Amino acid sequence: MAEPAATIEVADSFVIQRSWQDPETFAVLFDRHGPVLHRYAARRLGPEAADDVVSETFLAAFEHRHRYRPDEADARPWLYGIASNVIGKRRRSELARYRAYVRGGVELAEITGGPVEDGVGTLAVNKPLVAALAGLRAGDRDVLLLVAWVGLTYEEVAGALGIPIGTVRSRLNRARKKARQALGETDHG
Repeated sequence: MAEPAATIEVADSFVIQRSWQDPETFAVLFDRHGPVLHRYAARRLGPEAADDVVSETFLAAFEHRHRYRPDEADARPWLYGIASNVIGKRRRSELARYRAYVRGGVELAEITGGPVEDGVGTLAVNKPLVAALAGLRAGDRDVLLLVAWVGLTYEEVAGALGIPIGTVRSRLNRARKKARQALGETDHG
């Protein structure tokens, strides 16, 4: 009895190069990365805007796929960079969302992407943290959330946002410092 063939997942860079001749191949990237990009966009802008962000992200990626660096096997950082730019066009919506949470108009699970483990204790900590997110510069917030929510490395964030790695480090340091200050004020208030 023959064993079933193993599924071989080809590198994203190969899929992108293949899509130059066969554009329908690009759909593999959507199937592969669309759901996680959707979760990221939903956390930042809400579920109602996430579909549009993902659509715009993949449309831009498809239109600029000839610019993709073939030495990068994983397209996630590139796609998150595009998504961050798309979200950047909606900064007001993102900030309004964070402010609505702080005022009590948005559920924490919508922002964190999951259920809150300890509703009472977590709300006391997260309101100042969400307020701190709202108070960050756009670039600092992008770096912090790509590291904290997506799990990209500093190098991947630098590539995603088209900034030097030193800038990633300084933005992340600044964002973390503001978050710590926001949480520290809760301890003393």
